[in-house]
Amino acid sequence: MSVLYQQSRRVFTLAGLSLLLCANVAQAQETLTIAANPVPHAEILEFVKPQLAKQGVTLKIKVFTDYIQPGVQVNEKRLDGNYYLTQPYLNEFKKSHKNDLQVPLVKVHVEPFAGYSSKYKKLSDLPNGATIAIPNDPANSGRALILLAKQGLLKLKDMNNISATKKDIVENSKSLKFKELEAATLPRILGQVDLALINTNYAIEAKLNPLKDSLFIEDANSPYANLLVAREDNKNSPAFKKLAAALNSPEVKKFIQERYKGAVVPAF
Repeated sequence: MSVLYQQSRRVFTLAGLSLLLCANVAQAQETLTIAANPVPHAEILEFVKPQLAKQGVTLKIKVFTDYIQPGVQVNEKRLDGNYYLTQPYLNEFKKSHKNDLQVPLVKVHVEPFAGYSSKYKKLSDLPNGATIAIPNDPANSGRALILLAKQGLLKLKDMNNISATKKDIVENSKSLKFKELEAATLPRILGQVDLALINTNYAIEAKLNPLKDSLFIEDANSPYANLLVAREDNKNSPAFKKLAAALNSPEVKKFIQERYKGAVVPAF
């Protein structure tokens, strides 16, 4: 056997091993495409992205500004999962989407819901007949009404009914009027109403500080923790297990506490 043949054989062997190693690395690298609202969800996902890359997971973040399309696209398998839903909202979503595939994995944070006004500095200044804007989706409208009831502005048939509607109001002594609008639009119409109940993610995007700018706010014992959600067919994947662990890590807890300073609260 010639020296030239032996050298050529070694070169081909090394090349083959290199290709095999590259193939194994490619197979080990998993990709997750997760839907999220811009703040704080996408920001928190961006924070864990480098950590996941070291664990072999490529995290792709698709940002939405509404609450409907992310859930729809997960059900259609155009996305692997989402991070923006609360359990009450997911329950309501499932009622209207018969083939819902979404499965909650872990709680990550709570965004305390709050009431804002650009016209009044104190809740006691709110006049009779005031117009109050609340979200129009079932989960958040009930949440808004419960929070208003806790402020003594109205009474509900059942304070524990998270799906409460205006029909469940049994006492409205101030003759309050309600505008039900898409949650994302509420910061933009704040000057057109007397009071608006705004989700914290949309408040932060609008440069409102929930702790300083609101007239009242939920406490940390809210049942509305934001969830990491997968599909039935991928909920046990190694990639999702790594993402769930990352979102419930001490590093993420510290990031939430330092970045949002109480406007967003860790739920783990």
